Amino acid sequence: MTFEGFPDEGLVFYEGLEADNSKTYWTGNRPVYESSVRAPMQALVDELADEFGPAKLFRPYRDVRFSHDKTPYKTHQGAVVEPAGRSAGAWYVQISADGLRVAGGCWRLESDQVARYRRAVVDDVQGPRLAGEVARLVGAGWELGGDRLARSPRGIDIPDDDRADLLRHRSLNVARQWEPVDWLHTRGALDRVRTAWRDVVALNTWMADNVGATTKEMRRR
Repeated sequence: MTFEGFPDEGLVFYEGLEADNSKTYWTGNRPVYESSVRAPMQALVDELADEFGPAKLFRPYRDVRFSHDKTPYKTHQGAVVEPAGRSAGAWYVQISADGLRVAGGCWRLESDQVARYRRAVVDDVQGPRLAGEVARLVGAGWELGGDRLARSPRGIDIPDDDRADLLRHRSLNVARQWEPVDWLHTRGALDRVRTAWRDVVALNTWMADNVGATTKEMRRR
């Protein structure tokens, strides 16, 4: 299947799901989800696979076992590319009633990865490289995110304010959002995602080179 954009019917589907997050609504509208959400998302990431690698599409069902929110269905469709053996730099794309979202970086790090991340931030070569890349991305319109401590870890002192702020992160990612516009329903959306993912290649490479894969047994999700 060739990607031709995200049909408006998919966004309308999610507007309805936000209003009625029930099995009845889902069952009655699942054909719309399959044809206007999941299929175009699969087509999008398939066209990007040669450059970035194969993507995993997330399931539409929420894990409500440990959540106070018991609504059963996600109100967005996401997909992620996690290069094999790298583990600390990924690309993400998401479609919802709010439009298109893209992101890069890392969303969760194990303790051994956090330790390596901190050593790299403190390093006088790798630390400024990360700070410079983050500043470039934020200046280009990306939003900085990730799990952060309230204050810098004890016993680590960096006079550089930018790196001191980065040292508080236990994960680090960037994202940007586009509201629903006409190009979202065309192949122009593919160009937007491709350009955005290329923009975070340097960040992902830094993460892969300095943080890398965890050596710990992976936790079950």
